[in-house]
Amino acid sequence: MKRRNHLCLIVTTMGTLFLLMVVLYGSINSQQSETSGLKPDYRLLGRPLYKLDINWPKYPELFSGEVFGVAVNQYAGVVYVAQRGETVPKVLVFTTDGEFLQAWNTSTLEMPHGIFLADAATNPTVWVTDVGNGPYGHSIKQYSPSGKLLQVLGSMGEAGSGVNPLQFDQPAEIFVHSSGEIYIVDGDGGINNRLIKLSKDLEVQWMHGEKGQGLAQFYIPHSVAVDNYQRVWVADRGNKRIQVFNSVTGDWLGTWGSCFNEDAPYSVRLTPDQKYFVVVQLNTNQISLLEAPPVGVIGQCQVVSVIQLAEDVKPHLVDLDLKTGALYVAEIGAQQAQKFTPFSLGTGFLQDG
Repeated sequence: MKRRNHLCLIVTTMGTLFLLMVVLYGSINSQQSETSGLKPDYRLLGRPLYKLDINWPKYPELFSGEVFGVAVNQYAGVVYVAQRGETVPKVLVFTTDGEFLQAWNTSTLEMPHGIFLADAATNPTVWVTDVGNGPYGHSIKQYSPSGKLLQVLGSMGEAGSGVNPLQFDQPAEIFVHSSGEIYIVDGDGGINNRLIKLSKDLEVQWMHGEKGQGLAQFYIPHSVAVDNYQRVWVADRGNKRIQVFNSVTGDWLGTWGSCFNEDAPYSVRLTPDQKYFVVVQLNTNQISLLEAPPVGVIGQCQVVSVIQLAEDVKPHLVDLDLKTGALYVAEIGAQQAQKFTPFSLGTGFLQDG
């Protein structure tokens, strides 16, 4: 009799736990569907590191073109969004709280591709790569926070592969290190497939520029980031891999390819604590967080979390608020930028002061 009662208690307890799991799972899925702002198939896979902020921006109707890039100034609390279109402002400026500040109606930008906020703490400027074929294209431009053109890298309107003077053909993205050194991936489908490092005085330090599938060769290098350990990470889009280089010498250090069997990496950025890489895959509509390897090791890529977006959102490039860890995503298909904030689960991102 006691054994039967004990068995009934176990069965009842298991049944209760099962029902609780079903209710909890349904609640989580419901919350994700309601907060995604996209479709019910928006979901988080693996560790839940980010959640969508449905209140950013407060006026999403201001997006009027194809959104290609985002850049964040963590000190000023400002987000720059680059978009394309015949009659649309090429850069929209929002606060990190979602308020609209201004639009750049500049005639010096044709087809913005990548955008980067440099020297945020002391003298912030905004760098934009321009892949247009008109008189202002094939160049990289530096602007003031209000949109005043300060300087131009490359020969505007002239596609080329020259180094002195420096020329570009559809430059994809620029990364300006805190040291002032500049890293450029040149070749969003043009004749160039190059990774270039410039000194803060704009002198070429080293370059890899061969098209191919071999080590230190590229096919449509699309995004570049530098970590705190003198490593340069390049999204080698056409080859479906990320390649790693020594930032000082330019030496090849390794390759990650096993995470990208289905789709290529389009964007690569690091979280503020340097624990994770944020990598976007446009065709599968995914934002993946990969575990960053320790110093001296490259190893193989490990996916720890995935944000699966709805079909045809087409995420392109990303940037992070280095103070709060918030993630901003430029989405071509959805014609918008979205903000994701870190979950508070005891594994939050470290903030720099």
